[in-house]
Order: sequence, then C-alpha cells, then structure tokens
Amino acid sequence: MSKVISSNLGYPRIGEKREWKKALEQFWAGKITKDEFLKQVEEFRLNHLQKQVDIGIDLIPVGDFSLYDHVLDTAVMFGLVPKRFEYSGGKVPVETYFDIARGTKGAVAAEMTKWFNTNYHYIVPELDNAVPTLVENRPLQFYKEAKEKLNIKGKPVILGPVTFVKLSKGYSKKDFKAVVEQFVPLYTTILRELQEEGVEWVQIDEPILSTSISKEEIELVKEVYQKLNEGATKVNILLQTYFESVEHFEDVLTLPVQGIGLDLVYDHGQNLAALKKHGFPQDKVLAAGIIDGRNIWRTNLADTLSALHEISKIVSKDRIIVQPSSSLLHVPVTVKNEEKLDEVLKGALSFADEKLYEAVVLAKGLHEGVESIQNEIKVATKAIQALNESSVRNNIDVQDAIQSLDTYQTEREAEFGVRQAIQADTFQLPLLPTTTIGSFPQTTEVRSQRLKWRKGEITGAEYETFINAEIKKWIGLQEEIGLDVFVHGEFERTDMVEFFGEKLAGFQFTKFGWVQSYGSRCVKPPLIYGDVSYDEPLTVKETVYAQSLTDKPVKGMLTGPITILNWSFVRDDISRYDVANQIALALRQEVVGLEKNGIRMIQVDEPALREGLPLKRDYWDSYLNAAVYAFKLATTPVQNETQIHTHMCYSDFEDIIDAIKALDADVISIETSRSHGELIYAFEENTYDKGIGLGVYDIHSPRIPKLEELTKNIERALQVLDLKLFWINPDCGLKTRGLEETVGALKVMVEAAAKVRESQLVNKE
Repeated sequence: MSKVISSNLGYPRIGEKREWKKALEQFWAGKITKDEFLKQVEEFRLNHLQKQVDIGIDLIPVGDFSLYDHVLDTAVMFGLVPKRFEYSGGKVPVETYFDIARGTKGAVAAEMTKWFNTNYHYIVPELDNAVPTLVENRPLQFYKEAKEKLNIKGKPVILGPVTFVKLSKGYSKKDFKAVVEQFVPLYTTILRELQEEGVEWVQIDEPILSTSISKEEIELVKEVYQKLNEGATKVNILLQTYFESVEHFEDVLTLPVQGIGLDLVYDHGQNLAALKKHGFPQDKVLAAGIIDGRNIWRTNLADTLSALHEISKIVSKDRIIVQPSSSLLHVPVTVKNEEKLDEVLKGALSFADEKLYEAVVLAKGLHEGVESIQNEIKVATKAIQALNESSVRNNIDVQDAIQSLDTYQTEREAEFGVRQAIQADTFQLPLLPTTTIGSFPQTTEVRSQRLKWRKGEITGAEYETFINAEIKKWIGLQEEIGLDVFVHGEFERTDMVEFFGEKLAGFQFTKFGWVQSYGSRCVKPPLIYGDVSYDEPLTVKETVYAQSLTDKPVKGMLTGPITILNWSFVRDDISRYDVANQIALALRQEVVGLEKNGIRMIQVDEPALREGLPLKRDYWDSYLNAAVYAFKLATTPVQNETQIHTHMCYSDFEDIIDAIKALDADVISIETSRSHGELIYAFEENTYDKGIGLGVYDIHSPRIPKLEELTKNIERALQVLDLKLFWINPDCGLKTRGLEETVGALKVMVEAAAKVRESQLVNKE
C-alpha cells in the first residue's frame, strides 16, 4: 500500500428505516414472493455497498450481508442442516434456511444464543457427525455481484473455521481438532476460487482469538492457517479479531497471513501494550480497529489521530489500515435522519455512516498530517465538549448519591429459607406453580393505538382506557388458562428497556436508531447520555389495576439495571458501573413504590447479565460483582413477604452460577427450551437452593408444543431440581407471538404442570 487506507469490517443489514426487516416479514407472511423478496434484498445489499463507496472507504466488505444470520449463512454454505429439516443435499433452499432459524410445526428451531458479549444472537450450528461439503461459495458470489453491478473490488468476509467450529454444537470436546480439520479443505477451496477471480484481500474473522483459548487451540490455529496459506498463496488474508485483546499475541503475529486486525477500543489497552512490547512483523499489514464499532459516540479525532501516530512508530504508515473496532452490525445506520434530537446530543453522535467517514478522515490525517483534517478535529472536539458540559451530565443529587452508596441496604432482611416459609404462607401456591415471563402479544391494534397516542391522534385518557381493556382481557384469559401467578401483559410498553428509559431522566431516544437483535427482530437501544434519576412512578398504575381484577398474585415487571445498561448505548465519560448504580437507585424507588401499593411479587429481569460477561476470565469477577451489587441495590429494601423474581435467557449459565446464587432472588426463571435442556446439566454439577423455573417451551418458534414435550422437559428438570422450589413457565416473554398460539401453548403448559404435579403427589403417597 502506498497510502494509509480505510476499511470496514461489516455494515448494518437492516437499512436506514428497517427496509430489510419489512421485506423479510412480508415474505414470511406470504405477501411477497420469494423472487420479489430476493430482488428487494439484492437492492438493499447493493445500496449498502454504494454508500460505502460514496463515503470513501477503500476496502469495502462483501458477503457480510445476511438474510438472517452470518453464522447460519456459514453453516448452510457447508450443507450443515439438522436432520429434522429433511435436507436432501445441494444448495440449501431459502425456505429451509429460514426453517432452521424459526422452526416448523414438526421441527424445533436451532438453538439461538448471544454472539460473544453483544446483544446480537446467532443460530448455533449443529454438526452431529455430519460431513461438511461446500455447496455454495457465498463470498465468491457476493464478490462477483459487487464487481459486476457496481465495479467494486470488494473484500470478501468469511467467519473463520476455528471460530465457526468453536461456536457450534454436536461434537465432543476431544474431537475439536478433528472437526476443525474437516473444514480446512473447504476453506482452501473458497480461497482458491476467490484467488482465481482476482480477489486481493479476504477478511477471515476469528474473534475466538480474543477469548481465553488454550495453548493447544492456538497451535491448532497455526496449523489451520499454514494449510490455508499453502492452498491459496496469491490472495491476501486479513485475519480479523475483535471484542477484546488477542490471546497468545506473539503466536498470532507468526501466523502466515498478510494482515492482522486488532480491536484497539475494547482491548483494555492490552493490544496496544502488546504491540509496543513485541513489535509487529514487517511483512504484514495492521488493521487498526480504533473507531468504536459498538457504541454511538463521536470519535475524539485529535486523541485518536495521536494514538495512530503512536502506532505508526511501530508499524509504518503505509502498512496501517484505519477501521472500526468491529462490524458496524451493532450500531444504527446513520444520524442524518434524527431530525428531532437535541442539537447538543445529536452533534456528539456517530452511527455507522458517520463512523466510516471518521475512518476516512483519520486515514487522511495519518497520511497527510494533522493539518489536513484540522477543521474536522475542531468540529468533533467542540461537539464532545458541549455534551460533557451540559446540565444533564452534571446532576449533583445523583452524583452525591453515587458517592454515598455505602449508606444503602443491599441485603434482604432475612435469609432465603426464612423468606420462603413466609412467602409460602402468604401466597398459598400449589406445587409446581405456573406463570409467564411478563409480556403478552403486542397485536397490530396495540401498536396502532400506541402510535396514534404518540402522534396525538387520541388523548392520554383514551389510550389508558384501551390499555386497561387489554389488561382486563388478558387477566380473564389467564384465569381461563388456569395460571397460578399472573402478569399484566406490558401492553403499554414498546421494548423492555425503551419503556423505562422514556420515564427516567438521563435517557434519550432516536427515531431510526435500530439495530438487529436476531432475525427480523430489531431493537432501538436508548442512549444513556446523562445522569440517571427517578422522576415519576414507572409501572405502578398498570400493575395495581391488573391486581384489582383478580385474587391471584400479579407480578410487578421491571427491567434490571444491568440489562438496561447492556441493552443501551452508554455514555463513555464515566464508569459503566457508576451508570449501572444510578439506574439501580432509580429502580429501587419503583420497587418500594410497587410494594407500598400492594404488589407482593416483583420481577426484576436481567436477561442480559450473562451477555455482558467479559471475554477474558480475568475480568469476570469485577463485572459479576458489580452486576450482583447493582441488582441487590435495586431489590433489597422490600419486606420478607415480598417475593423477588428475576429472569435470564440464552446463555452458558454454568459460567455464572455463583453470581446467580448471589443475586439472592427468591425465584429465577431461565431459558432452556431452545438449548434442548442442556442447561439442566449445569444443575447436576451445581446445587441451586432457591426458587427456579426453567423455560419449558420455546416462544421464538410459531408452534404450539405437544404435551409430551413439556412433560418430558419438566420431569427432566425435576431430576436435578427441588420439586418444592420448581416453577413452570415459558422461556421468555410472549410479545412477538399471536393470540391463538399463545393461549394454546399456555394451556398445554398448564396441563403438563397438572399432569406432573399429580404424578409427583401420587409418588409421594
């Protein structure tokens, strides 16, 4: 390279206004044909590439676009389709592709879990002794498309073989090396065909290198890349890592690749320290991930350019690529459409398009000198300073409270055993009590009425009347279904974080700040841009109304401080843990308010607790201690009679079982159905002595489970969990499901609970 160039690792799929999501859901609903759908997504894909050209990016990724998930894309590229979907070989049909992700009436969907420590979910490949074959060279297909239709010589992006297998299931750990080696010839073929097409750079993503991998695993990485290098000697491989510092840094430097991508934002300073200590090979290019790919704040161009100059003392400028720290999949598309945001806040924001422009500016500044970007530096510095000096970031009361945390009670009045006895007397629940996680279907009518209210087309009183009618309907349905503990349904809420952010000071919301969570599910994370404080009750009115309609207990439903933190874009000028505690103090006031108004069960959900776990085990304790502290700060002021619930989903809970115990929640519900009960094994190795519900059916699949399935799931769990402490519930909220399937599934769940309850009582006699 003769100059400093800019690059991108991946672009958001969803479109500026979620055009991709809308096309996807229209196709699923049968409103457009497959050909119409594929034509639309091709237009989206090409538009995304052209935008990057117009911004000035030099190395533009191709193949990063997906119809659902990039890990699923990799699996089907190798013909890896679970047997239950009756795949007969060859290129995987689009219909089968979506069946794997969503399930069918006769086949359970593939497991879905978090993509490292982000809020994106990937579909877990099932290997199960299948022999992988290359049924479609996706990177080549997308490279040709970009070249032929836009004259772009793109940079194909592929998920690397070691990471792919590491994220898969269906093989023994002892066979890991043998399984990886099965894929090496297939990757070699992909690279060779790309080479024959004239591809210059191929980005192979191996984020697993930023986790705590073993010495044996890094030796396997060396073997794999040696073979890939021997198989395709004329194509340049950019080995891309992200989300943390590289483990075994010196070994990675020796790999036979032409470039190495490092995250210089989320590496805790370790990658830069390693560069300074060990240097960098003279025959490789450094892709410096120096722009935050996971948050939405404007880059401090002056400081970042200074950091690049430091790096250029180790790696010559003509061997530096300037890029984001990770794929921009994790941030919204562009700030330009946010016309109603406060100008001070808007000026400090940077979404995907703006981050790419920052990469171009910094590449220019490093190549031509600081004078060449002086005006951009001045604008950025002024915008950042204006937000830091604003009143919203200088709330003295909140800051004083954070300085006085040691004055707050953070332990329950009595230990769990005492509370359990008191609560059993208070609630008089049957064995194996049934409940749901919180939300009920948000129908088109619910969304329409909310939109009308927001637009001022109906009054607040009219909207409240509508919401109360929905609550009343679903209290009646819960009575009919036969549940033991009710919820009000959350019809007034858009998103489990957005709703709370709209009522707490220090939060702001965008109009088009959407990001993909899984499939067509997009979320619009709030921006925590100032000090967080409690201004008014959040959930009391709706919960108290629901409780007035029934003698059954109704759970108050709150989102926990760590989930609000992890599912928001968080200010970066103070510690994240300080922000978490600000949120916890605000929620603490709501918990007290619910209890004072007669709500004796309060669920404070922490589905995102596990996903925030650092990739490096060295940082786990500090994170988990902070997470437990924030939860207890929010939940401990209640009386012994009040039962605290929490909910978590999608992850390897055995990693955090001690932290789960430390939360001291009276009842925890955990997703387990989609992982086909594998979580239960964690409880064979670890005793859990508090109330627990393992989700007995998958709410993400549009099917009504069979009685035998749920009975089997419950009985399997009771082999390792205490019958007297076990609850029956779905694995997550039911907001995205339809009315008929929700009622049908819950009726089966209640029937399964009754069947097992009866058999357990008979056995006891």
